[in-house]
Amino acid sequence: MSENELKALVSLLDDEDKQVSDHVQEKILSLGTEAIPFLEKEWESNLNPSVQSRIEELIHTLQYELVKERLRKWYASPDQDLLTGMWIIGTYQYPEIELEKLKQDVEQIYYEAWLEFRPDLYAYDQIKVINSVIFNKLKFGANTKNFHSPGNSMINVVLETRRGNPITLCVIYLLIAKIKVTGSWS
Repeated sequence: MSENELKALVSLLDDEDKQVSDHVQEKILSLGTEAIPFLEKEWESNLNPSVQSRIEELIHTLQYELVKERLRKWYASPDQDLLTGMWIIGTYQYPEIELEKLKQDVEQIYYEAWLEFRPDLYAYDQIKVINSVIFNKLKFGANTKNFHSPGNSMINVVLETRRGNPITLCVIYLLIAKIKVTGSWS
């Protein structure tokens, strides 16, 4: 579909006839995720708040479908890397986040913990070291002020703010411990 045809469709999003606007939305959604960059561009240039709102809904719907498809592929793959799964979930709200950046951030936490390890440590003492580094030195913890915020489940946000929900904090902990034990993510 050409850019002019897409512009024409977007211009019909604010049509007063609900059947027309519904049909236009269905047509745009049928184009798939390739339409997202165009919709983002149209959102920026459009001054009509109701059209912007409908464009936002379309973008979110398309991004959600993209995340679901990526998760299906991830789940079906033999290498179900936990960090990759968390990255896929994070791309729903933050489509620009990069997996390599997340890997670097987690590896940095691992190196902080690794510096504290001694070869003669028992497993219990290794756990104490990881706890000390993650929760005392790096100050990770629960986001008690805004516990139900969706950002608490986004690994990129938790790595940046050092605040999250128990599940995401456990994922980070597990990733650090897994690197220590196996030397890899998976």
